[in-house]
Amino acid sequence: MIIETERLLLRPFTRDDAADLLAYLREPAVNCFACMKLNTQAEAEKAAAARAEDPELYLAIVLKESGKVIGEIFAHAEHTDPEGGPKDTYSPCWMLNQAYQGKGYMYEAAQAYYDYLFNTLNARRIYLYTEDYNLACQKLSERLGMRKEGLFMEFVSFVKDEAGNPIYENTCQYAILKKEWENRA
Repeated sequence: MIIETERLLLRPFTRDDAADLLAYLREPAVNCFACMKLNTQAEAEKAAAARAEDPELYLAIVLKESGKVIGEIFAHAEHTDPEGGPKDTYSPCWMLNQAYQGKGYMYEAAQAYYDYLFNTLNARRIYLYTEDYNLACQKLSERLGMRKEGLFMEFVSFVKDEAGNPIYENTCQYAILKKEWENRA
């Protein structure tokens, strides 16, 4: 499965993407991706292979012009029906190589990915969490038509301080329903 936009391809990862993956995961920009930090080419090769195992929901963001992987977008599907109905709620995450930020690539990728989730996978609802200090993600979420549903104080910890104590982060939740996606201006 490949999603094509004006400047990008969203496609499954391959083992050949390891070097590009290492480039943006040497220093994850936000703490929620700290557990994904890669230190070596061998770790990157293992991570690329793992990403390649879920070609429906885990996609590389690739520049059409050069074929370079500049980031990734993926989602977790969830049941919201207690009877175990369809997985119609998705929680996406995305990362973009810092060298490519501020050029509209993430908006272009997320918009195409949301179209895929709503129109191909028949998502009913998409929601995401982001740190209260990650203003770029909050602005992107709003640009995608998502509404802020809440702010969770000291919600989760991804890193520890020098003494080994968890550093808890304030977390915003954004969401959009399929009908809202279809009706946005």
